[in-house]
Amino acid sequence: MADRGRAVDVDAEIARTHRAEWTVIVAGLARRYGDLDLAEETAAEAFATAVERWPVDGVPPNPGAWITTTAHRKAIDRLRREARRDDKHREAFMLQDDSPVEPTGRIDDDRLRLIFICCHPVLSIQDRVALTLRMVGGLTVSEIARAFLVQDTTMGQRISRAKAKIKSARVPFAVPLQEDVQPRVAGVLAVLYLIFNEGYFASGGDVDPIRRDLAEEAIRLTRLVRTLLPADSSEDAEATGLLALMLLTQARADARLSAGGELVRLDEQDRARWDRMLIEEGLALLDDLLEACGRDVRALGRYQLLAAINAVHVSAPRAQDTDWAQIVALYGALERIDPSPIVRLNRAIAISEYDSPDVALALVEQLGEDLADHHAFHTTRAELLRLTGRSDAARSAYDRAIALAANAAEITHLTRRRDQIAVASETDGTTNEGELS
Repeated sequence: MADRGRAVDVDAEIARTHRAEWTVIVAGLARRYGDLDLAEETAAEAFATAVERWPVDGVPPNPGAWITTTAHRKAIDRLRREARRDDKHREAFMLQDDSPVEPTGRIDDDRLRLIFICCHPVLSIQDRVALTLRMVGGLTVSEIARAFLVQDTTMGQRISRAKAKIKSARVPFAVPLQEDVQPRVAGVLAVLYLIFNEGYFASGGDVDPIRRDLAEEAIRLTRLVRTLLPADSSEDAEATGLLALMLLTQARADARLSAGGELVRLDEQDRARWDRMLIEEGLALLDDLLEACGRDVRALGRYQLLAAINAVHVSAPRAQDTDWAQIVALYGALERIDPSPIVRLNRAIAISEYDSPDVALALVEQLGEDLADHHAFHTTRAELLRLTGRSDAARSAYDRAIALAANAAEITHLTRRRDQIAVASETDGTTNEGELS
């Protein structure tokens, strides 16, 4: 029996291996066996075996290879058990063949192929996003359900149905032909953006608040997607806009957590810690897009507009130098093509800076029915109530935001913001105000 210290080290190594290797392992299994269910389930079984074996046997020299080999063995064993005819038995034995696999597309990247499988047109856009977050991002069903604002059981059923459709449609494991790439791009970009967001700001409470592995993988895959698209096409412009958005956002990653692990708001971040190389690359990409459309923001797509908003933020030397009028205008353009409650919420935040918290609060209150279970709504409402001097209501809104939040760094931040109101009220009857970010 391993001692407790060793067990803790093993647990950490299993978690690290899962973060680093999950997508590669699942993608490789899916390519080899052509079955998403088999790939996901045998990969999960291999990690479960590691939980049992590694505390006793020790962590293997190459953990990812150990998990991969174990998953392949489990896949072959399952096919043998499920075989009903002699040819099925022969197929199961043939799966042990180490000869090179057939060509599977123009890009030798199993993860990109897996994304295109999950984003096949046989699925709805929402199902494409959910399935890819599970298979490629490695998110739990609960994490995905939270992103979609639905129950865990509903999301579990949706993912199971999506995998069944992929299987029945016999979707090949390959990057599609050129004429088939563009119809899938919208779903692929949506998935990559959500994977990036999960890395930049993890939704789960039992993981690191920031998962660089996911954010960097999303950036890498977005670069690959761009190579598949015709230059100067609308799809290429949106993929370029998404890449610029990711780069401008990721540039701030090092400044987002305090030494104590608390979320640091945009207006409080140390801008000297921002990555200037990422910012310069992102700004250059965005500038090319603006030149191509004659600098008419009405011609920009969703990701291009979001990149432009982030460009305004990173171009300001100090928080007080931010051009909020431009941000409000960009959100107005975004709202015309994407009038979602989240876009309207973010536009209200910008209006609070450009106009007044009272005007913004009136706009936010209109979103209560749509975003009643979304922590960002209650966080924004709490900050606006605080800025307008309504301390009791602000504390209640903070309580609701804390209850709904799952990111540990954000919970720490929200708790401190709420407690500041209580301390200020007890000492001198004032509130500790601050800008929204």
